[in-house]
Amino acid sequence: MTVGPRYEERVSRFGGAVLWTWSGPRDPGRPVLPDGCMDLLWAGGRLLVAGPDTHAFTPAAALSGSCAGIRFAPGTAPALLGVPAHELRDRRVALDAVWPGAEVRGLTERIGAAHDPAAALESLALRRAARAEPPDPLAAAVAAQLRQGRSVAATAHAVALGARQLHRRSLAAFGYGPKTLARILRLQRALALVREGTPYAEAAYAAGCTDQAHLAREMRDLAGTTLGGYLAGTGYEGVDAKSETAQPSGSRTTA
Repeated sequence: MTVGPRYEERVSRFGGAVLWTWSGPRDPGRPVLPDGCMDLLWAGGRLLVAGPDTHAFTPAAALSGSCAGIRFAPGTAPALLGVPAHELRDRRVALDAVWPGAEVRGLTERIGAAHDPAAALESLALRRAARAEPPDPLAAAVAAQLRQGRSVAATAHAVALGARQLHRRSLAAFGYGPKTLARILRLQRALALVREGTPYAEAAYAAGCTDQAHLAREMRDLAGTTLGGYLAGTGYEGVDAKSETAQPSGSRTTA
């Protein structure tokens, strides 16, 4: 019997992070949408860092087999990695391009021998965080404000920063300015609502879009596809704009 691709995730002991595993062949037509997060990955016997995306990323078709990762909440990974997020924006890089090669070789051997690579990545992150500088203390507050649909101006006021200060600190923490982060979080909010069975137009309005056409434009700009096309590609037909009926969700990929 042929076993198809399988994606699983679980909450991490690292605050705000998620551990995930993938097994099976990749679907080169299924993109990973921007979510404001950064990942530390174990794939193909290598340790990699996935920087924050500004547009949909399609995993290489050759990337098959077992992969694992820890997905960090927006703003938390740069301090742990020791590099500003904007330097990794829209990039997948080998960890030894960020950390010393000798250290990464030892980590690669350790995680490669682990029974649960995702748990090994989690332990690595916890050890590293214990001796690293803490994340920008305002990053979580900024992300929370924007996730709630607050404007950039209202967010700057809430965290007592000027517009330029907020933009500079957002580049370092998230990889892009607060306006881009707000758009990405809004799109993710709309997708979550649709997966729960909310009709497209209602999901668009609840997420903070002016109307369904606005959500459609955001999908084109950030995902390069339509909402229905993306959901169908993930095995989830969502709520049809005409019939307003829902189908069960499929799995999500990340590497």
